[in-house]
Amino acid sequence: MPTFSRTALLAVAGAAALTLVAACGSDGTSGTASPSSAAASGGPALVAAGSNTLGPIVTDADSNTLYRFDKDPANPPPRTAPVPAHTTWPPVPAAEHIRAQGVDSALIGSVTRTDGTKPLTLGGWPLYRYASDAKPGDTKGQGVGCTWFGSTPTGKKAPAATPAASAAQSGSGY
Repeated sequence: MPTFSRTALLAVAGAAALTLVAACGSDGTSGTASPSSAAASGGPALVAAGSNTLGPIVTDADSNTLYRFDKDPANPPPRTAPVPAHTTWPPVPAAEHIRAQGVDSALIGSVTRTDGTKPLTLGGWPLYRYASDAKPGDTKGQGVGCTWFGSTPTGKKAPAATPAASAAQSGSGY
């Protein structure tokens, strides 16, 4: 077989393999990595996912975007962490065992708040869901009040979306 044909065949085979891997790691609708293995085993999970508007972010096992609040201190001391509104921004509850998919488990922790809740933390930052995110993949909480941001897999805040990305975000979010 000539070198050119062999190289072309290998390239096509590689592209086909990547397509199969991508198809297995995507939910087919949102463009995010599928947390199917995390969801299948039950219990809470942190999943590294990709957002078309925000880049790498963290979701729960159901692909709901998780956020951090800039007015929370990183690594808040036990029993003194501020308590934001729980109906709009419910904290992600901590559990004894948290599964991490694409997230360094050494960055996962918790803090006990004055109201007795024990939210999950990532990189020292308490994590929240946003009540206005109507479906998995929504990122409507990004930049709310200039204090709420999607969390990255390292616990940092996701960068502010560009105006073009913000316009696209008003649709599916991913």
